[in-house]
Parts: sequence; structure tokens; C-alpha cells
Amino acid sequence: MPLNRRTFLGTSAAAGAGVAIAGGSAVPAAAHGHGHGHGHGRPPRRYSFTVMGTTDLHGNVFNWDYFTDKEFDDKARNDVGLAKISTLVEQVRREKGRRNTLMIDAGDTIQGTQLSYYYAKIDPITAKRGPVHPMAQAMNAIGYDAATLGNHEFNYGIPVLRKFEEQCDFPLLGANALDAKTLRPAFAPYVIKRLRTPHGRDVKVAILGLTNPGIAIWDKANVSGKMVFPGLEEQAAKFVPRLRSMGADVVIVSAHSGSSGTSSYGDQIPYVENAAGLVAEQVPGIDAILVGHAHQEIPEYFVENKQTGKKVVLSEPLKWGQRLTLFDFDLVWEKGRWVVEKAGSQVLNSNTVAEDPKITGLLADEHKKVVAYVNQVIGTSTAAMATAEAAWKDEPIIDLINVVQAETVKAALAGGAYAALPVLSQASCFSRTAQIPAGDVTIKDAAGLYPFENTLEARLLTGAQLKDYLEFSARYYVQTPVGAPVDTAKLTNADNTPDYNYDAVSGLTYEIDIAKPNGSRIVNLSFGGKPIDPAAEFVLAVNNYRASGGGNFPHVAGAKQLWANSEEIRNTIIAWVQAKGSVDGAQFASVDWRLTREGTPVF
Repeated sequence: MPLNRRTFLGTSAAAGAGVAIAGGSAVPAAAHGHGHGHGHGRPPRRYSFTVMGTTDLHGNVFNWDYFTDKEFDDKARNDVGLAKISTLVEQVRREKGRRNTLMIDAGDTIQGTQLSYYYAKIDPITAKRGPVHPMAQAMNAIGYDAATLGNHEFNYGIPVLRKFEEQCDFPLLGANALDAKTLRPAFAPYVIKRLRTPHGRDVKVAILGLTNPGIAIWDKANVSGKMVFPGLEEQAAKFVPRLRSMGADVVIVSAHSGSSGTSSYGDQIPYVENAAGLVAEQVPGIDAILVGHAHQEIPEYFVENKQTGKKVVLSEPLKWGQRLTLFDFDLVWEKGRWVVEKAGSQVLNSNTVAEDPKITGLLADEHKKVVAYVNQVIGTSTAAMATAEAAWKDEPIIDLINVVQAETVKAALAGGAYAALPVLSQASCFSRTAQIPAGDVTIKDAAGLYPFENTLEARLLTGAQLKDYLEFSARYYVQTPVGAPVDTAKLTNADNTPDYNYDAVSGLTYEIDIAKPNGSRIVNLSFGGKPIDPAAEFVLAVNNYRASGGGNFPHVAGAKQLWANSEEIRNTIIAWVQAKGSVDGAQFASVDWRLTREGTPVF
């Protein structure tokens, strides 16, 4: 077989010469190309294989949006779901030979759609003689070899996760998910797969799973005292040498952690949230990393290991089954062992293929049940409400979330020591396409307003702390001088702040001056018609993600918790609509905040 001289890095001159990576040092491929060192001029033995990867599937099996109750669609014409991925996987297996492929996932599997919600909460997999989770059924049918735990795996509590694990025909990996008492891995840290070669010795491929340390914060209620989550780098440094000493020829890390090296939870825990790049840079002996968590598309990205100079290939296949990563490995037999000569990656787009009828047929009944569930009518609305402009205007549909949260907290604190304090509430525009129609309101309408499984808490904050909180939130807007045109397409998401990290707070009135720099934008902050007293105490109705430090907002994570419950805010909204029978925006909508420039409203 001629040497494959396709560039290893695509750009560098050395790559153009065909760099072979052997034992952590780069050697020109020619050095072991034409029989040198292989005796009697025999060509060297070679073997190639492919590892396919998905991540952040978030409960997507069908190319279907349960919140709009129609086929999934977005501006980029992406498709979603494991049924599409299955078609791509079968194509790759046909092309490469099934025995020369592996299939892995990097986490966030069982939360995100009404399909996955239904089998966690409505018809739970944990019930006696309960159903098999649709994600387990689909992944088993596709033939996954391993999946890493994501942070959202813990949203429904450990019993649901353990039941899902039991239903999977493949291991759920998490080398840094440790039992809090013994500090031993609570899940399988790794799996070693053997691939048959035509040349005698099998190739041993180790897959090491690393999850996100942020679980300790985001799902504190579910994991506190049960599990701890040390940093990815330290656990990789512990396991990679062990895997090499066990004879692993190739080491792949499946990491539920982005590649940017940043964190959204500040200094609350000493570990990095998006550490995949740091792992590649700091831990020798890794060949490739399947990246997850960040919902980014990274077809191929090389990171140089600081100790060995070896290039590690990273790839992240976007989210929801929109892409499939392919890692291609070319190995050569050298000095009695298999060595990775070349590794690269690419992503395939699932919108190029049809859904696999094997998967859609397998789960047709589950899909029908969930569609019927989300279309249940729970009440009516006097007028249509939408989130289309909620990212820059105080809209009634966001007021709906806040009124439900404030009323729930008031009722919970009634008769107690904090009953007399004013209750404020925070809410974000999670989706710019959510709407409550005029007329019948269904579960899917209410659920679409709150796509996350967040629960509700009450925290005690002062007037001064609330001002800081609002200033932090207002960083979401791009500074726009007086007189400059305002383009709503460019006004929000400053410094890549996602919509869910912009909070509108109800129960106060304030202006956000977008002409001013960060930290001095909140103007005319008032309560009850008077300037706010910095020392006054308030109760903030807040979701558990924010209360536990998600988004790194000031004061709230350290504030006294007055109350918390385990019911999802989404369900609280559904129950509120059912109890009222009718949603009338005129009864609760009010403009509490607006964007201004030197006192002049922007809209």
C-alpha cells in the first residue's frame, strides 16, 4: 500500500512531508515507509479504523420539535435526532467495514425534549415494570460502544440515571464522577475495545470518559453528599498512563466539556468547565478527544501537547444529532506494537440523509404517546403572546413566568418569618420562538416557554445586591451611543452571552442605559415608586441554575436560601394555567424595565 501523504495538519510544511506520530515524537513518515527496519524489504503492516461520535443529543430521536409539534427546522436547515444519525452510521460502517468502526457519545443524552421528559416524569422508566427509555432503545439499536455522562444526566436524580444505565447495552463512562464517601469512580471510568486486524495482533482502543465538574453546582440537590466531580485534567492524568500500561494502542477521550478553557460558574469550584483543550495540552498519551457540552461545531482542531509536542485531534459534532464526528486513524506496526501514524477528523451533516426506518419504527408508539401528551389543552388565553422581542422589551409572556414564580414563592413563605418581605422574580427569554396563542393553550405551549428542567428557589437579597445583579445582567447589551442606529440583530448577546444568561427582574422598575459602559447602566431603580433602599431586604424567586451559580451572577449563590422545591418551573406554569383556566395578560402584564439612552426610550 503506498504511503498516504495527505497532509496531517493541512498547513504546515512538516505536515506536507507526511508526519508520522510515534511514541509521542514526530518522525518523517519516509523513515519507516519503504521497508526500512521491517526486514527483507517487506512493506510495513498497516491498519485503519474509524471512531464515530455524537454529543449533546438531549433526548432527540426523531427529526421532530415537540414544542411546535412539527418537523424540526432552523435557519441553517439542520435536522436532529438519532434516526438520522443511524442512517449516517450505517453508511460509514458499509464503507469502512463494520469491524473497523466504533461508536461513542460525549453526554447530555436523557434531557431536553418532551420525549425524554415523558419517560423520566410522566411514565417513568423507574416505575415497577416501567418502560425502556427511548434513548436507550435507539442507542442500543444503533450499537453504541460507550457514552460519557453529561451534566444533564443528573437532572432527574441518580435513580433515573442508574435505571437508564441498566437499560443501556454499553457502559456510561465518568472517570471523574466519584462516590463522595469512597472517592472511587461511581461509574465505569473507561472501556477498552479490541479491533481485529488482518495482521495478527488486535488494536486495543481505550475510551476514557470525563464529565463536567459543574454538576456539583448545577445539580447540587441531586448529587450533594453522594458524588463529587474533580477536574478533567487531574483524572485524565491519572487514567491515561494506566490505560497505556494496560496495552492501549490508541487512547480516545470522550469529554463532556467544551474546548475553550472557560467556566460559567466563576470560582465556586476550582475546576474548569470547558477543559477539553487543556486536557489535550497537559496530559501526554491522548490521540483524540470527542468534545461535548458547548454545543459548538468543531470538525477538526489540533492541540499540541506541551510535554511531547504531539498533536491531539479534537472534534465536536454540534448538538441534538445535527452532526456525526468521524475520527480516522491510520496505524503502522512498529517494533512489535501498533502506533498511530496519522489521525484526523471531520463531521457529517445529518440533514443529508433520511431517517432510519429501523429507529423510527422501533419508537413509533413512544413518539405517538408524547405527541398526544403535549397536545393536551390545559386552559385558554385571551390574547396571543410571543417572545420574538422579549430579548429587548418587557413582554407579557415573560411576565407570565415571573407572576407564576412570585405567586408560588409568596404562597410558600406565607405565615413564616419572611412572609412580609416583597417578592421579586427573575426570568430569561429561553427561546425567541415561544408563543401562547389566543384561544386554547396546550402543554406544549406552556412547556415551550420554559424548555429547561429548572426548579424554583427563594433567596434573600438586599437592594444594593439587586442593583449589582441587574448591572451584571445588563452586560448582555452591546454598548450603543446616543444617536447611533439600533439594530436588534446586533444589540444583544454581547461577549457571546447567551439569552438564558440575561435576566429580567419583575417587582421593581428600572431602566438600562445602553449608551453607558458595563457596570453603570442601571438607572432609576425603584421599588414601590421610590428609589430603592440599598439596605432593604427582598425575596428573589429564582431558578436553581441561577441560584446555584449558573451564569456566575453576583450575590445569589451565596444568599440565604429561604425555600426551594423539586417541582420543575415548567410544571408549575402548567398547573397555574390549569388552575386559573384562563390566561389574561391584562391582569399581570406590566412594563417594569426598558432600554434607554440618556433617559430616552430606545423602543
